[in-house]
Amino acid sequence: MSDEEREEKELDLTSPEVVTKYKGAAEIVNKALQLVISECKPKAKIVRVCEKGDSFIREQTANMYKNVKRKIEKGVAFPTCISVNNTVCHYSPLASDETILEEGDILKIDMGCHIDGFIAVVAHTHVLQEGPVTGRAADVIAAANTAAEVALRLVRPGKKNKDVTEAIQKVAAAYDCKIVEGVLSHQLKQFVIDGNKVVLSVSNPETRVDEAEFEENEVYAVDIVVSTGEGKPKLLDEKQTTIYKRAVDRNYHLKMKASRFIFSEINQKYPIMPFSARALEEKRARLGLVECVNHDLLQPYPVLHEKPGDLVAHIKFTVLLMPNGSDRITSHALQELQPTKTIDDPEIKAWLALGTKTKKKGGGKKKKGKKGEKADAADTEPMDESTNGATA
Repeated sequence: MSDEEREEKELDLTSPEVVTKYKGAAEIVNKALQLVISECKPKAKIVRVCEKGDSFIREQTANMYKNVKRKIEKGVAFPTCISVNNTVCHYSPLASDETILEEGDILKIDMGCHIDGFIAVVAHTHVLQEGPVTGRAADVIAAANTAAEVALRLVRPGKKNKDVTEAIQKVAAAYDCKIVEGVLSHQLKQFVIDGNKVVLSVSNPETRVDEAEFEENEVYAVDIVVSTGEGKPKLLDEKQTTIYKRAVDRNYHLKMKASRFIFSEINQKYPIMPFSARALEEKRARLGLVECVNHDLLQPYPVLHEKPGDLVAHIKFTVLLMPNGSDRITSHALQELQPTKTIDDPEIKAWLALGTKTKKKGGGKKKKGKKGEKADAADTEPMDESTNGATA
């Protein structure tokens, strides 16, 4: 086997080393999420909490694969974001930002870690309060969690991306909520956080994607964002954007000295993964990033908002489509929820009753689960409505 063929073979889950790296990244990001939740307290500065999340990932990954011949890239795969209440996503402010958390805030925490380019991402919704979450806040979180549980059971070999899109919209509607438009669940590959195989959150005439079938040994970041509002978020202020990713296929000769300086720094430090402008010198970054974005050298991750008063929940997990079934490697337990709605729809109940593992270990193609088919107790069990979607 040539080096090229060996390299190609190592890229998917047929290689135990690749699985180990995904799971190592997942373990770190799950712990980082736990740390961030513990730091989220009333009056805490959002930027300080985001910095702690990123620092933890950097420190933990630095201790791994230290004594190997080939240098292994590792670290933050997506900067820590804490988006509050009607803010939908990507809020990761600059060091000078004074925004603080308040009692009762609904926080969406979003972050990612990679080891050798094998990426584990996670997003979780947490309400800054003691005791059970009630009312519409409970509805929107339960909707996101139930949609995530359904997606976990439908992102499986033989199913198509449109199956998931239709199902998660049905779940959100059962809680009188909307899936947020424009969110994509991407296939993950080595050093690729936004692979070409995607699942649309909402299908409409403006946003179409190629139909695709899930296959064994693929990895996906399943991304579910739900709103009590219309689910059509807006960009209110471009200055809030702080997360960018190098568009590796684009080149342009920048005119401004500040832009060239910043772009050179980005190419050295963040050639592939998304990064926060916090990591750059702030004044120079503000000047230089604009020209880089205007000429498509950087892909921005804008901060989007629903209307004031709308509540937004976000759950994202990484799943490995292994030969013996789906392995969700990133997650965090929810607070106790007391939603105002319950799931009565028989189709949603049937989806939730599906197991995520196949009976035969390593036994070729995964067979489709039928309603009522039992998975092993150790596998993901059918979701019990009495828990209101608050599964670990």
